[in-house]
Amino acid sequence: MAFEPPQRLVRALGETAPSGDDWLEKLPEVAQQAVDLRELTVERVQVPGGRSSLVVLVRRADGTPAVLKLAPRRARPESERAALARWGGLGAVQLVEPFAAEGVLVLERLHPDVSVRSLPEAKALLEAAGTLRRLWVEPPGDHAFETVAERTGRQARVMRGSGPEVASLVSAALEAREALLAAPPEVRLLHGTFRQSKVLAAERVPWLAVGPDPVVGECAFDLARLVRDRVEDLIATPSGASTTRRRIKRLAESLDVDQERLRGWTLFRAVESGVRALRVGRPRDAELLLEFAGWL
Repeated sequence: MAFEPPQRLVRALGETAPSGDDWLEKLPEVAQQAVDLRELTVERVQVPGGRSSLVVLVRRADGTPAVLKLAPRRARPESERAALARWGGLGAVQLVEPFAAEGVLVLERLHPDVSVRSLPEAKALLEAAGTLRRLWVEPPGDHAFETVAERTGRQARVMRGSGPEVASLVSAALEAREALLAAPPEVRLLHGTFRQSKVLAAERVPWLAVGPDPVVGECAFDLARLVRDRVEDLIATPSGASTTRRRIKRLAESLDVDQERLRGWTLFRAVESGVRALRVGRPRDAELLLEFAGWL
């Protein structure tokens, strides 16, 4: 079978690939080797798939459905493997391969085409928040996960080079980050990139999280990305700003997170994403994200 990467993956990796990176060129060969080594039967490549990895629906030698996931080093697949191992299937997809191979994960098969986004908005937020709560566990004592301070520090350095048109929002976001990092209320293992589309229907339980980019820090950082889910719908409604404020309040109360800390991390993450969208040539996404950030 030809392991043709979906265009969504090609575009996303093209925005972030360092000079000389040839992971996409080698991907078909690497995928075939991974399939042959494990005696997998390929059903199809998942389309549109993710923005950082190739996801292939397969069956194992005993006929069990599974997912083969291949990701470049810059997507931190070994960090994902370590987080999934820590969660052990509680709230997240399970690892089903006992041995580690760099950049290759074999996972239990969920329902890849059914995410919590298929539910009405209020129900989707409730189910997503409940899933996220189960992931917030103590990190291993000897963990090598990136911290919130480290990740946002890298992002902040890039944000400082932004143009004058976003200077006020960037300044507010950076000030919020400094204040939030001064006294974090807890340290937990976080999903890192949680949103409704990262929660898929499953057999073991109704919903499970997939695709973490794990980080260690306070829970409000993880919840902040969920606040802006369906941002295009929020922007399109006259009550978008007030709806956002109610969403922050509701999510903070339901997950015992400080409301102001959640607002601060929501601001930082929205501005960071908006600035990044501008930098890589996605002006429409940038416009939505920065307008959203202005409400905060």
